[in-house]
Amino acid sequence: RKSEAVAIGGETGSGKSTIATMVLALYEPTAGAIRVDGKDLSSLNLSDWRDSIGVVDQDIFLLNASIKENISFATEKYSLEEIIHAAKMAHADEFIRQLPEEYDTVIGDRGLRLSGGQQQRLALARALVRQPEILILDEATSSLDSQSERMIQETIEELHNNMTMIVIAHRLSTIVKVDDIVVMGKGRIMERGTFDELTNNEGPFQKLWELQLGER
Repeated sequence: RKSEAVAIGGETGSGKSTIATMVLALYEPTAGAIRVDGKDLSSLNLSDWRDSIGVVDQDIFLLNASIKENISFATEKYSLEEIIHAAKMAHADEFIRQLPEEYDTVIGDRGLRLSGGQQQRLALARALVRQPEILILDEATSSLDSQSERMIQETIEELHNNMTMIVIAHRLSTIVKVDDIVVMGKGRIMERGTFDELTNNEGPFQKLWELQLGER
């Protein structure tokens, strides 16, 4: 539903990321249909549809350019004020201000001068500067340290109810406060509910949760 945060969890290979690519209309369903407000997705203007979606995934592509060019993705479409606002929402402004030339700092090929957490927050700012109606986070915290993961979690909580979010997560700790959790397994929905419902259900989600608690 509009302005809800829905998480998709499950083991590797269960079909989580495939759903994200289908929402973006990069793949068409082999059966059934994807509908937006009751309309088949294939009947919409796909360019306009994709423009309404911001995506942050595990594999970040950063330019050998300045911070502001990376957030704006090398276009002049956004003002510096819009870029800074997006960076603040992504909890990136604080570390950017500590860089030698702040938003004009060149970050190197694929962002090599930044830590993994900083790169991910920059990628999130890039998605947010577009003011998307739908935000997809596809395994966006899977390779982050605990502090960086917590910052991404805070952003999810702060954006809650301001835009529709689809959070695809292997790390279940990132989806504790979403509205609805869909648990995938072998390409199918195994169970669905809130975090509290699923952790008390003795189903696949509870087993995954206990396994990850043990690993931590």
